[in-house]
Amino acid sequence: MADHDRRQSGGGHNNRKRRYRDDDEYDRRPQRRRYDVPLPVRIRKQLLGLAESPLRRWHEEVQSIAHVVADNYEDQELRTSFLELIPQMLVEQPLKTPFVAAVVLVVNSLKPDILDDLLARVANATEEKVKVGEWRDVKLYLKFLACLQSCLEGDGLFPLLEELFSRAVDLQTASSDDTIGTELVKIILLTIPYIMTTAPAQWQQKAAELMDKTDVIASEPHALQVLIDPYHAEEGTESPTANMSLIGLLQKQLQTEALNSWELSCLPRPWQMPPEEIEQQDKLDNAQKHALPSISIPEKVIAGPRPLFPEIYFSVYVNQEIESVPPVSSIASSLIRDGLLDTINTLDFNRGVTARFLIDVDCYFAPGTFIKRATPFDRLRDVEGDRSTWKPEDVAVDAVFSQIFALPTPEHKLVYYHSVLTEACKIAPAAVAPSLGRAIRYSYQNIHRLDLELCYRFLDWFTHHLSNFGFMWKWTEWVDDVNLPDMDPRKAFILGALDKEIRLSFAQRIKGTLPEPYQALIGSEKEQDTPEFKYNDDRTPFAVEGKEIAALLKRKAPDEEIQPVIDRIHSAALDQSIDPLVSSTDVFMTAVCWVGSKSLSHVLACIERTKDRLLDAGAASEAARAQIITAVIAYWSAHPGIAITIIEKLLNYSIITPGAVIDWALVGDRAGPYGQALSKSWVFELVFSTVVKVTSRLRQVVSGGASDGTEEEVAGMRDLFKNMEDALVSWAQGTKDQMMDPVVSDGGEDLIKRWGERWLRVFKRRSAIEEAFLLENRATS
Repeated sequence: MADHDRRQSGGGHNNRKRRYRDDDEYDRRPQRRRYDVPLPVRIRKQLLGLAESPLRRWHEEVQSIAHVVADNYEDQELRTSFLELIPQMLVEQPLKTPFVAAVVLVVNSLKPDILDDLLARVANATEEKVKVGEWRDVKLYLKFLACLQSCLEGDGLFPLLEELFSRAVDLQTASSDDTIGTELVKIILLTIPYIMTTAPAQWQQKAAELMDKTDVIASEPHALQVLIDPYHAEEGTESPTANMSLIGLLQKQLQTEALNSWELSCLPRPWQMPPEEIEQQDKLDNAQKHALPSISIPEKVIAGPRPLFPEIYFSVYVNQEIESVPPVSSIASSLIRDGLLDTINTLDFNRGVTARFLIDVDCYFAPGTFIKRATPFDRLRDVEGDRSTWKPEDVAVDAVFSQIFALPTPEHKLVYYHSVLTEACKIAPAAVAPSLGRAIRYSYQNIHRLDLELCYRFLDWFTHHLSNFGFMWKWTEWVDDVNLPDMDPRKAFILGALDKEIRLSFAQRIKGTLPEPYQALIGSEKEQDTPEFKYNDDRTPFAVEGKEIAALLKRKAPDEEIQPVIDRIHSAALDQSIDPLVSSTDVFMTAVCWVGSKSLSHVLACIERTKDRLLDAGAASEAARAQIITAVIAYWSAHPGIAITIIEKLLNYSIITPGAVIDWALVGDRAGPYGQALSKSWVFELVFSTVVKVTSRLRQVVSGGASDGTEEEVAGMRDLFKNMEDALVSWAQGTKDQMMDPVVSDGGEDLIKRWGERWLRVFKRRSAIEEAFLLENRATS
């Protein structure tokens, strides 16, 4: 009662109004506890976000971070974090190196002691990476030190570059096939521009002397260059990348820059302050200089964990009416590509972040280097004067394609590069999709002269990419090519792409995305999930036995019950004067495929149960081994991807041999009459995956260090490549029996010879790479 009186006293109902007013004036809700971010965490976040926003001015970001670091360097946690983060950023975020260097230069103008600590740490890291042959990391550390050239005593970085060059000369003198020497020259040539951005007039003479020396190695084509050219030019024509050796281009581009007083217009110079910051600029110009800590280069340098090969500059945007990427005559083409590739290949653990860096590439280079993002290609014609027409999306897509099309192999699995393009498309679809469309058209138009392995990579990426975006593509652009012969490279690409799309989805859905002229390319058999069992037709030879074996396999009958049926097939085959083992193998393997047709696990379980019988059949004769493959391919003819998977499992079980697969695909007509097998993408996939299986096994044995079985593995691999070469040479030279038979010849000899040449080039390269691996392994062991 008292409570009630107390509530009612003091103004009655007016109290309610006042209470609401008090609530408005004083928020009575529980307040979140304020949390001040620790200084080291704040600096770390600022450093990691450096230059990412085009709305923030470089010099303001740089000075803000530098002042906080200099003022609070006594904080042990901040000091440790700063000294650890800088070297890490140089490797993981290489596009930001000039901006990180600018922070360090401003810090040096405020508190010089900090730079001594940092230089010692970076120099030590560089030396460690040199010892283990991590040459990309060496290049990235040197790039940072080059940006600090203005605060280094004496000649700064030049003595170290001279020492690297002397090692390159020694290596090249010892062997013209050496790749470490060319890698060292590449590092030197990519470091010089960053030195020259600091004070071009001061270092012109030193740069010119060093470039005179590198010219000897850079201008000489490497022995392996022909093998890794992405194009396989037809006889009498020149490859578009014949003179596109990366170090050769770099040498010419730097010479051009030297003639233009080292303009290097694409590189940012965040250490150059605007006029209103004249006081800070004066401090930078007169900052204390430091001795570069000693970085020793061993007398014998090693290649390291990553195989080194000469590099060729590849672009899918060449010969356009308007330049949407830097031309190869400009140093910008090499410097921007180098920064992007380092980012892509270093951040393979996070494709989303990688894609974001690609989209934001224009943030990390000098203003005016690129045109505004998402500018349509047609609008480039309207650009006036000397303004740039380089599209940042084109440059980013070009860099990823250069990795997908890198020979002999890219650094990471191809699916990683696929995923980077997919992520970039999701982040900025309106900007990236048109660039990808033009890249696809260029690759398709040049499909006849691309290296055959790259054609398959392009097909694989194209179909994978479409599967992420509803399988939509402007197929009407290629509708005229539907009527070409199946062996024409463009028609072969279309057929291969449709087959891959069906693997990634199903026939009915893919049909729904295609214009009318393409419909006939997808037969009704592809719409069946489970192929027909040929022995259900009583007119098929051994139909009764085939159904009987299938029933026995279905109920998992023991081998003793199956053997009598096999004996009947042998007896009937002998009466008909045909090979009994081939006949029984065909019936048995077809039955295995039918029983296991529900899923991959079903067929694997069925093979596992019948493994002993299949091993005996495979070991009995070459014809029986071939028939196992024929039976699988014949049953799954409408879905060759499934057939290839089953054959890979049979190889794992040693039921068939790699040699049997090669003979089946390339020697006879089993995979297609009159050389048609050479144009089928699934045949290339089957052969290529078989070869990769053999070479991977060999590398595993050799790298394991065990001597037992090594020579046997090496001999087996060499025999395989020899048999392949013998088979392919006859196709390439037109001496194959099928090509010389006037009855079956249809006038397509030149086309077949061309396919033979393209196949031959791929597997000659694979052979040469494996021989080089064995040679290097012997040299180091």
